[in-house]
Amino acid sequence: MRSILAGSPLGNFRILAVRVAAMAFLCFSGAQPVAAQLQRPLVIRALKFKGNKSIDVEFLATSIRTTNSAAFARLPVIRSLGLGERRYFDERDFKADVLRLGVLYKRSGFPDVAIDTVVERSSESVKLTFLITEGEPIRISRLDVTGIDKLEDASTLRRDLPVAEGDPFSEFVLITAADTLGTRLLNSGYPTASVDLIFGAADTVRNLRTAELRAEPGRRAVYGDTRVVGFSKIDSSFIASLVTAREGNTYRYRDVFRSQRSLYGSELFRLATVGIDTARFTPGDSVVPMLVTVTEGRFYRARASAGYGTIDCLRAAAGWTARNFLGNGRVLDISGRLSKIGVGDPLGFGLERSLCSPLANDSIGSRRVNYGLNTSVRRNGFLSPDNTGVLAVFLERRSEFNVYEREELGASITLTRETASRVPVTLSYRAAYGLTRASDASFCAFFNACAAADIVQLRERRWLTTLSLNATRQRVNNVLDPTRGSTISAGVTLASKILGSSDVQQFTRVVAEAALYVPLTRSIVLATHVRGGYIFAPRSTLGGGSNFIPPDQRFYAGGPNDVRGYDRNELGPVVYVVPRDSLIPPTDSTPLDFREQDARPAATGGNKVAVANVELRLPSPVFSNRMRFAVFVDAGAVGDSRSASEIRVTPGAGVRFASPLGPIRFDIGYNRYRLASGPVYTTSPEGDLILIRENFSRDNTGGRWTLHFSVGQAF
Repeated sequence: MRSILAGSPLGNFRILAVRVAAMAFLCFSGAQPVAAQLQRPLVIRALKFKGNKSIDVEFLATSIRTTNSAAFARLPVIRSLGLGERRYFDERDFKADVLRLGVLYKRSGFPDVAIDTVVERSSESVKLTFLITEGEPIRISRLDVTGIDKLEDASTLRRDLPVAEGDPFSEFVLITAADTLGTRLLNSGYPTASVDLIFGAADTVRNLRTAELRAEPGRRAVYGDTRVVGFSKIDSSFIASLVTAREGNTYRYRDVFRSQRSLYGSELFRLATVGIDTARFTPGDSVVPMLVTVTEGRFYRARASAGYGTIDCLRAAAGWTARNFLGNGRVLDISGRLSKIGVGDPLGFGLERSLCSPLANDSIGSRRVNYGLNTSVRRNGFLSPDNTGVLAVFLERRSEFNVYEREELGASITLTRETASRVPVTLSYRAAYGLTRASDASFCAFFNACAAADIVQLRERRWLTTLSLNATRQRVNNVLDPTRGSTISAGVTLASKILGSSDVQQFTRVVAEAALYVPLTRSIVLATHVRGGYIFAPRSTLGGGSNFIPPDQRFYAGGPNDVRGYDRNELGPVVYVVPRDSLIPPTDSTPLDFREQDARPAATGGNKVAVANVELRLPSPVFSNRMRFAVFVDAGAVGDSRSASEIRVTPGAGVRFASPLGPIRFDIGYNRYRLASGPVYTTSPEGDLILIRENFSRDNTGGRWTLHFSVGQAF
């Protein structure tokens, strides 16, 4: 019967009916899961870890697939605007993350770890919490370091390894210790050194386990000859001269790394690698031949830029670079710059009344455009692979806000040597023929030259030649926004007739600076900074005044980068100038007088400076990835031979916003002091200065609260 119906129309109809019924049943039974799949996925609004004491949150977060949404996508008000990247909840990944965290903890020495979760769901979002109970760890009962006992520096190799007996038995930390020991052997002359990590049997009763770092140093070796490949236009002997891994010296891996940095520092190569020439080296040899492989870069480069600054107004720059100029790796660079565009002649068009209003009262540094034209030739590997020599010719006009303007034409020779500890030391000889324009009151106060004719003489062009020695040691984790490390710098500058300087421009300038960054937690940083300097100068032969130090070489303080309770350059010695049309005419009973607000301060700088800053950088409770807060206390003093320096302390607070150029910074400092006391001058119809009053002082021009805006951290 079945066989007859199977091929008949009635049989086909029955088969079709059964299939339709089956499909209907499947659709009905699967309607709910399909609808669930079509629902919008849940946005992750929070991801937390609780109970973790041995492993930090950042390491845990990077070990799982579930990721928190961006800050803008988590905040109740902001997220409605659609800002920030949303990350969605995947239940399968979330369950796997529990297993991942368990494996991570067990490999870190916590076999009894328990991972639980809390999931708070809403119609559109979810908040996730991992609850971690670490339990007792397995600890290292004995750590053996073998294979190096016969080496001369065995104690140094063992010192300060990142693991010790009694620590949790973490495979990750032990692997790091093995890598550390291996790197030390490579830097001690053993090019084939290796370190194996051996795990001992575990004592499950006492939660103890042994470990061994088994080293195979191999044979101590020295560098052999260097072979260069990949070059076409650059001479191979010059490329070899940049390699610090010199033939006959003890093999050290750090020299290989320094050699590669030296090649990249020349700016001649797109790719440069330095390593052992494996085609000519057999493990066990005492001589290690080296191979340098390079890919030459572009030999010509043009660049241009434009920007805005509160002290520069509009600015622009352009440059052109020719690499391998006349062969031997020389780099020719021609660059030019313009600033004070919009406020300074001949490119002033009234921006001091709007966009660049802070420059409206700067009659010294902002009345003319600043410019610079510089041509230099640089030679890397000058006499040594660690040396860089630069010969430059320049023509420039530069200025300091409301203090001085300097024009000069000159040349300089600079030699920079980078030491083995990556500390660049720079020796520079600079000769410039130029003049300095400053406030008439500054010349009057320092030179006792208040007549217009004497001031003109002081502004004549003269030679200023200096010999400078500077060194900087920088060990920070981020150059633009450091949170850990330190920076130390020191320098001395000598100007003397022996070097070619004029009689009235002789001095010795010494300055030192240091900054320390200490992370108190993962998001709170304590930053400290100190700067000190002193200038020694003989007595001036002009005007019979006190020691003369050129205005562009004196010390100044006050502003966004040191003592923030003051406006720029207003901490320290000042003189005051009152325009003639602002004077109050004398009467029979009162002398010549003026209103306090009409006395304009002009910083004269000093020959000694001391500045100290303490700043606590804090996370923001909102927009924590983009915004941070800071509270600070700044203290400083600038003094000269005429008066004792007084320390001023100004506290304040600020906010920083992250940007590719560094933190955009708004700071406000509180200042309870008046400006320093100084003489008050006015100008006679003949152009001479007339002393009106001694020991005058006025309030800080910024008032009790001084606001600063800048880009980059203060230090």
